[in-house]
Amino acid sequence: MSERHRLCHTEEVMGTVFSFDIRDPATSAIESALGDAVCWLHRVDAVFSTYRPGSQISRLARGELTVAECDAEVAEVLRLCRGAGHRSGGAFTASPGGRLDPSGMVKGWATERASRMLYAAGSRHHLVNGGGDIQARGGSAPGRPWRCGIADPWRGGEVAAVVSGRDLAVATSGTAERGHHILDPATGAPPTALVSITLVGRHLTEVDALATAAFVKGERARDWVASLPGVEAFAQTADGRTWWTPGFAARGGTVNDRAGAAR
Repeated sequence: MSERHRLCHTEEVMGTVFSFDIRDPATSAIESALGDAVCWLHRVDAVFSTYRPGSQISRLARGELTVAECDAEVAEVLRLCRGAGHRSGGAFTASPGGRLDPSGMVKGWATERASRMLYAAGSRHHLVNGGGDIQARGGSAPGRPWRCGIADPWRGGEVAAVVSGRDLAVATSGTAERGHHILDPATGAPPTALVSITLVGRHLTEVDALATAAFVKGERARDWVASLPGVEAFAQTADGRTWWTPGFAARGGTVNDRAGAAR
């Protein structure tokens, strides 16, 4: 069996930091795919950034372009947004506050696509971290799963829980990093019941968008996430409690003993 090597790269793009951690035998195909994945992320930023007046998504929002005139990925992302909106009963939307902004879908979708590019080039063991949202394939070493910490918003620098496993996606929505940036489509106001909710599943495109919807749902998210096949959740509430769905431990979740008891 070929010896594994570690290839790491960080890239500032899309207003955050992406990191790549590749644990495969070194090949020129994988190195090339890493470069392609980085270029892909910058292209996504150029097309979907709501902060760039000349991006396709900004021009689409102003009515200067139609969806048909945009790159095919724009139609794909908007279709995925409609699907997430339907699954969440409207808790997810591509138009928060009435303005076109599919950012709640784009980062997870782009991160998973970058992972798929590495996989297609032969990388079977890697982790792509897009600003804290993770798509992992394989394991960190032979016989060892990936381990992903969930930050404790009440104790800076500590983790409230750890998720471990192979071939998994982990996405967190909350107020710790960006404040109250998520709006409830029904009220137009920021949700206040939770400070953080992490969803664990297989595909980051799915769990990243659904984590946003779960944050909007607040306490109602517990039963809703439990009804989603293959997805589990760990939440930290505004009043200092934690709760998690029944299958969280089976999905590789371990809760720090210092976290508040689930009720």
